[in-house]
Amino acid sequence: MARYTGPKTKIARKFREPIYGPDKSYDKKNYPPGQHGNSRRRRKQSEYGIQLQEKQKAKYTYGILERQFRNVFAKASQKKGITGEILLQLIEARLDNVVFRLGIAPSRPAARQLVSHRHITVNGEVLNIPSYAVKPGDIISVREKSKSLEAITDSLASRGGGFSWLEWAEEQMNGKFLNYPKRDEIPENIKEQLIVELYSK
Repeated sequence: MARYTGPKTKIARKFREPIYGPDKSYDKKNYPPGQHGNSRRRRKQSEYGIQLQEKQKAKYTYGILERQFRNVFAKASQKKGITGEILLQLIEARLDNVVFRLGIAPSRPAARQLVSHRHITVNGEVLNIPSYAVKPGDIISVREKSKSLEAITDSLASRGGGFSWLEWAEEQMNGKFLNYPKRDEIPENIKEQLIVELYSK
């Protein structure tokens, strides 16, 4: 399964945003990497450069590589509605992202690993495809024999508030995907319209 495995702080510094969550190294150097990273004299970015950077930020945030991201965009552009908003909704509905949002895993890479290692079920069936598209009404559960895993119990113990499009049943250790989230409910700082403009060229 292809995924980005390089340095995360360097990527966060590139976008000047802790896209992978709290990071002490980023806090110390929250400017772009490289010997000129902290210089105030920065060359003005072109329109294309700004659009490309926004797409890259979205890809790194959700842990999706180019081909998959382009495929999701193609699906979004075929649906009725605002393409950028639909794009984010489809990405939010990925199984690995839903597992992360439910608090079963502390990060998206950890959620991807749980799915790949067959610890997660959807509607009672074990699924090991992180990119699986969850649909409204689907029940996402921790597999029975995996409920005592320390990584899962620790993550659930520290889970914060939930999201309006997800419902969590603590005793059963399962969650329900109620509906696709509205744009203002998605907390990620992504300017999706710039991505639409980039792919529309």
